[in-house]
Amino acid sequence: MTAELPAELASWPAWAPDEEQLGELELITSGAFAPLTRYLTAADLAAVAVRGELADGTGWLVPVTLNVPAAAVPADASHLVLQDQEGSPLAVVEITERAMVNTAGSTVRVAGPVTALRAPVHGPFRALRRTPAQTRAAVDSSPVLALATRRPLGQRQIGQLRHLAGQLRARILLLPLVSGPADLVTRPEALVRAVLAAARQLPGGTLVVPVPLPPRSNPAQELRARAVVAAAYGATQLLTDAGDAGRGTRSRSDRGEFDLSKLGIEILAEPEWAYDPAAEVWRPLRLIEPGLERGELSDGELGELLDAGAEVPGWLMPAAVAAELRRGRPPRSARGLVVFCTGLSGSGKSTLARDLRRLLSAGLTFSREDRDLNIARIGYLAAEVARHGGIAICAPIAPYAAARGAVRQLVSEVGDFVLVHVSTPLEVCEQRDRKGLYAQARAGTIGSFTGISDPYEEPDDADLTIDTSVLSRRDAVAAVLAYLTRGGWLG
Repeated sequence: MTAELPAELASWPAWAPDEEQLGELELITSGAFAPLTRYLTAADLAAVAVRGELADGTGWLVPVTLNVPAAAVPADASHLVLQDQEGSPLAVVEITERAMVNTAGSTVRVAGPVTALRAPVHGPFRALRRTPAQTRAAVDSSPVLALATRRPLGQRQIGQLRHLAGQLRARILLLPLVSGPADLVTRPEALVRAVLAAARQLPGGTLVVPVPLPPRSNPAQELRARAVVAAAYGATQLLTDAGDAGRGTRSRSDRGEFDLSKLGIEILAEPEWAYDPAAEVWRPLRLIEPGLERGELSDGELGELLDAGAEVPGWLMPAAVAAELRRGRPPRSARGLVVFCTGLSGSGKSTLARDLRRLLSAGLTFSREDRDLNIARIGYLAAEVARHGGIAICAPIAPYAAARGAVRQLVSEVGDFVLVHVSTPLEVCEQRDRKGLYAQARAGTIGSFTGISDPYEEPDDADLTIDTSVLSRRDAVAAVLAYLTRGGWLG
């Protein structure tokens, strides 16, 4: 890291990346993305897509870019300071190229070399965050079998790791990927705790090193990114599920092939395993008498067990791992909850919300910016209630799908979110208008009024839809309570 901050630092624009961008920055500065030391240019990206190398011929397999708001980077800026969420400068990007990402010109992609200023301190389980160099030193020159994962490990993965490590005489390296949501338990710290619990079932010397690798939507790119990181941390073999591995040690993009063996790491995909009830072990399916095998539960099925507070079978998960899953994903009856009612003015959503529980907010105009700010404020307060196991009942108009989606994402990180669409027709809402708001809107006295001069984007992701023009007040409340009871939030 740089010993002293550059004298020009105060004159350069600064910007705080989001969680996933901070993770990718750490991969560059820590050496986990070695030999990469910069954000890629357009020529680099084209070469990676076609040949699996940078524009200068250096082998590289993963697109690594930095998109920032255009307003954060003045047109004459030659450098950009990247900060953490507390405002501490982490690195400087020397801008050698910039390109607009969208037609509106609101987002720009910047490229150029990255210089680290100081080590990051954000993110879960910092005490376990070894650098690649530190990890390679810890495993010495022995074979290293790695597993990079976004989901907790069950008995199958533990059995496969023990089996392969014994065959290879390898040390095991577990890399929980802590940038982005974790499967089953959502929060990255819950994933790390579950992986640490699984590590206790593995041979002595097993290392657990959290890595902030953001997820890739393309499975082939995800596999390549995991292989790059595992190789940087000293892995000689990387275990992956057969579905992730594609065609074994080869992965194909739309144009051209990439040979992952060039990384000096072998990709291992075990044949299908299942649980053998007769022997009470997990083993390759071919070794089990047909018809007796028991397969894994899907994430959805396991999630339903956790949501209901049911016992996780020991053949599926070790008790210590199951305990961490329950800690990271407690039953719905013990979780925080936000019931978010949306509908036109006069639809009955406020009456419904008052009968469930009153939550007041006020003070903003009808502009889209103020509406979104209001929804964000309500979402933040509701998420804090849910974080501490409480129940929040919200009833804003919330006309825009993007704002509602942002609240769902915020709340879902700490609790559960139930979207209730109060779909009462516009003409009925106008008939109920005791405040005269619709009449004023039609007369032009009130501008940007939802349903008249401003749109209401009907939800396509509502968990429950209620029309109070055909349901009584009591029946509407009963419908919500029944849904919450069926879902396990209420006893």
